[in-house]
This record gives sequence, structure tokens and C-alpha cells, in this order.
Amino acid sequence: MNARINYYGTPVAARFAKYINSAGAAVTDSQLPAVTQELVKIRASQINGCGFCTDMHTKDAAHAGESAQRLNLIAAWREATVFTEAERAALELTEQGTRIADAAGGVSDEAWANAAKHYDEDQLAALVSLIALINAYNRMNVIVRQPAGDYRPGQFA
Repeated sequence: MNARINYYGTPVAARFAKYINSAGAAVTDSQLPAVTQELVKIRASQINGCGFCTDMHTKDAAHAGESAQRLNLIAAWREATVFTEAERAALELTEQGTRIADAAGGVSDEAWANAAKHYDEDQLAALVSLIALINAYNRMNVIVRQPAGDYRPGQFA
């Protein structure tokens, strides 16, 4: 599979990536746990069918020490016993925030309240920002059909 265009090789995308990556740094440097950040990125990418981001974030998570068992169960997190209650709340918020068009009311008050039990306001802001950010990356990569499978951990560092 080949990308439709060399999106990341264009001047517009290079400028856009500079700014969106700066926004991402605010989340990366936040108090939202790094493992939660990776779970969120993986789950949103799975929902959106973004192979490139799913490849990247599962490899980054594994490289950071995440277990294969947890990585393999992210899509079935509701039935899995390997995630903390806080992680489960973040995954629920991720799913609802990613599937906004599928729900008339957007993110439910219940999902928000559950996340708010586990994360402070700064962490919630980081979580919301991360969900928005990974959805933007997913959409860029899905639209141009960015191929998956060749990512190496730390490749974009």
C-alpha cells in the first residue's frame, strides 16, 4: 500500500506538523500518566482504523515496557481485568470523544464524572487535548492512506 500523496513531505504539512507537535508536547509533559496517554492513542487509533498510528503507539508502548497482554486487550478493555479503574475511565472517555458523531449527546455526563473521579482538572484537560490530538493525527493518516508496519520506536524523536 502506498500513501495517496507524500503528505508529510509537503511544506503545508511540515508547518502544520510543527504546530500540532508543539500542542502534543503540552500533553506529553502533563501529569497525565504516560501509560494512560499510550492507551488513549492506541484506542482512538483502533476506532478510527488508523493503521499507521496503531502501529506507532503499540510499538512505542511496548518499547516503554507495556505488556503484550495489555496491548492485546485494549480493544476489549471492558471485558479485560488488566486495566485500572482510572485507565478504564480514560478509555471510556476516549471512545465517546472519538465517536462523537455516533452519539446524539456527545460525551455522556456519566463518562465525564467517572473520569473526573480519577483525574484532576489539569489531567482532564490533558486527556481531552490528547483525545482531540490523536483524532486529528488519525484523520490525516487515514485520509492519505499512510501505510503502517514500518514504524520504529523513537523514529520521530
